[in-house]
Amino acid sequence: MTDMTNTPTRETTKKRHAVRAALSRHSVPTREYYVYFAVIFVATLPLSFLTWGLSAARRMELPSRGPIKAAWSQAQIITPRIFSA
Repeated sequence: MTDMTNTPTRETTKKRHAVRAALSRHSVPTREYYVYFAVIFVATLPLSFLTWGLSAARRMELPSRGPIKAAWSQAQIITPRIFSA
């Protein structure tokens, strides 16, 4: 007679994998996330400076949101979209 109480079945193994997968999706950002964020931030900086400068020249006043803040918010929007795909 075999003892089945300590041997994991396929169902318990599948449940364990499903729980681990769900937890890993909502985990703390990793180094890879920060690398992508930095690359996107640096890539959006020139365009945000250009947009900020053109907006300032057109209105003859400084926009309320600076170019670095605009690039930062763009990176915050784009990076999670890459990781959720």
